[in-house]
Amino acid sequence: MMFNHADGSPILNLSVEQSWTLLENTRHGRLVVTVAGEPDIFPVNYVTSSRKLYLRTAPGNKLAELTINSKVLFETDGILSDEAWSVVLRGEARVLNTSAEIADAESLGLKSWVPTLKDFYVEVVPTSVSGRHFELGEQPERDI
Repeated sequence: MMFNHADGSPILNLSVEQSWTLLENTRHGRLVVTVAGEPDIFPVNYVTSSRKLYLRTAPGNKLAELTINSKVLFETDGILSDEAWSVVLRGEARVLNTSAEIADAESLGLKSWVPTLKDFYVEVVPTSVSGRHFELGEQPERDI
């Protein structure tokens, strides 16, 4: 098991440190943006650095929506044969625009997974990070 569930519960609330460890060692997730009360979700690949999340994007809905409303939600997860986990990051997104910021982001080695031009770097500064770890198994019988 990845984490010790000391109380025997199949669900463990992760600490911020444990959640960041998972974020730092995963490269894919989903970015949720909301404009005019309408949520939109996008699969993305990302990197982390200095407790911030970075992704690349091209012109389109994702870029337009996060510039209209910078409050975003990000989720990443992992599923193995007998355990799973999920980490949720809430934060503020912004497009990097100075040459120094872009050079710093480029040094992180973030490459597009899809052979398309993604010329915009986005930084997400977290306002909160939380995670849960799950021990998988069958639903228990109800006590009568």
